[in-house]
Amino acid sequence: MSATERVPVFMAKLLSRSEVAENTLAFWFEKPSDWTFKAGQFLDITLINPPETDAEGNTREFSIASAPSEPTIMVATRVRDSAFKRVLRSLPLKTQVKIEGPFGDLRLHNDASRPAVFLSGGIGITPLRSILVRAARERLPHRLYLFFANRRPEDAPFLDDIRSLERENPQFKFVPVMTQMEKSRRPWQGETGRISQELLGKYLKSEKSAIYYITGPAGLVQGMHAMLNGAGVDDDDIRMEEFSGY
Repeated sequence: MSATERVPVFMAKLLSRSEVAENTLAFWFEKPSDWTFKAGQFLDITLINPPETDAEGNTREFSIASAPSEPTIMVATRVRDSAFKRVLRSLPLKTQVKIEGPFGDLRLHNDASRPAVFLSGGIGITPLRSILVRAARERLPHRLYLFFANRRPEDAPFLDDIRSLERENPQFKFVPVMTQMEKSRRPWQGETGRISQELLGKYLKSEKSAIYYITGPAGLVQGMHAMLNGAGVDDDDIRMEEFSGY
């Protein structure tokens, strides 16, 4: 979208909500037939005359977790004790909200000869889900790797969803990593600890000239950025998006 084009603004009804991890909810809204976006972008949602508000206001940014081909707009968020989140999680179905967007340029690069390596944690998975669904549905030729850090499987949004995408897309490798399995009630056969250069090397042995995407809480984004720089990855090959307030 060029600087001279107006950003779309429209009203949309809340269609459904569901828990996608402990203390994490997804929300599905109507999608206008003439509204489009790129996988990886975000939007603003504004509550209309909410029963409570606070100093943070009635508008929040949300990455679009649904893919452009999906019939509704889906976003997801950690549940925390703010007025906006309290209202959103109890909003009656069919209630209208104002949506403005899309915004942002966190999109999959065009050169399919270069692999994409996604480093993410927690709710930072939302824009990557959109990109991964698009890649699977459109059968994109890009080689994709997702390293996804969470404390426990219970805390990992869309964990089963992304495993299904790995089965669907032979170009996609999913590496979930758990950091606090001693606090989990579930069995786990996958990677544990933290995303490290050693872990990346284990799965990216033969890959060269990757483009890296880092999404998640500020601490994770900064830590992964420093790790990649320390390994000699140039900032021109790194895309980042920090998630705050979750």
